Amino acid sequence: MRTDLHATLTTIQGPTPCTRDLARTLEDSGVPLLVVGDAKGPTTYPLAGAELLDLEAQGRSGFALAARLPTNHYARKNLGYLELMHRGARTIFETDDDNRPAPSWSPRTLDVAARAVRAQPWVNVYALYTDTYIWPRGHPLDALRDATPVWQGEATTRRAPIQQSLVDGAADVDAVWRLVFGGDLTFRRGESAWLPAGSYCPFNSQSTWWWPEALPLMYLPATCSFRATDIWRGFIAQRCLWAFGSEYGLVFHPPEMIQERNEHDLLRDLRDEQELYLEGARMARRLDALPLLPGAGEAPANLRACYAAFIEEEIFDTVEADLLEAWLQDCEVVRGGSNDRQPNPPTEHRESTK
Repeated sequence: MRTDLHATLTTIQGPTPCTRDLARTLEDSGVPLLVVGDAKGPTTYPLAGAELLDLEAQGRSGFALAARLPTNHYARKNLGYLELMHRGARTIFETDDDNRPAPSWSPRTLDVAARAVRAQPWVNVYALYTDTYIWPRGHPLDALRDATPVWQGEATTRRAPIQQSLVDGAADVDAVWRLVFGGDLTFRRGESAWLPAGSYCPFNSQSTWWWPEALPLMYLPATCSFRATDIWRGFIAQRCLWAFGSEYGLVFHPPEMIQERNEHDLLRDLRDEQELYLEGARMARRLDALPLLPGAGEAPANLRACYAAFIEEEIFDTVEADLLEAWLQDCEVVRGGSNDRQPNPPTEHRESTK
């Protein structure tokens, strides 16, 4: 069993066909799977190779964040990240319970061959891998016309502490695309894409790799909707990543997972995604204007600056600042190798404030 690479997902149901396939694939590679539950369940998770971190175990974890996060929210996944950091994970692979590995899935490395994409404010990475008119969930609608990607140069080895792969089947698109077009999709295979500093593309939590330098950037905000949390996280993470140095950028891979989507209410998704459609481009400009500090070691200070901007713009509630501080406190403890964690009182079951 590997100790450096761990995988995690969050769910409110028992094992699905997708998670059974995932657990078998991970077990073949010696990778343990941590499943993060919530108030709605599950209470057990009978699946070889998987371990359940249920709500009771989260409350006993000693993480400062555990008692502060709302229940019934995707942001409970933060506690899975922290637990894996505490266990010594140097690489975290995250996905969802309706995604199964494609035959091409295998553990990734920090240094990866990728080809640069021309720098521009917005890049629709999906257009590199299909001729179908489609865009990733979270792409601002008013930025779609100017987001056509263009390859530049040849592939070179990049140090990429955040990597995202596309997903075949029910690709991760927004409710607008599903309502207007709909259907499943198979992307082309090909080279991986590296986005230089200043070039945003939404990335999600369905098939995402994180390495030590970027682990503090994994924090999922809790005072926004389920449909927005990983996208806002992604914009903030990209902005902080660029502050590490000019050689850092997000890498996208051709598909390595296949989504067999859980049932969704598309009109509810549409409502929950509205802030992304309407505010994404403006918030990217706000992030760009922040005078962040250079270097990976400044990630905590830079996260505080980014979250302060989102709170000031009323995208996040003011309580988000306290949640972020709890996250950073927990990160400092677990990444410092300390076991000085105090059990939390029972977690209060409450809904998100937004």
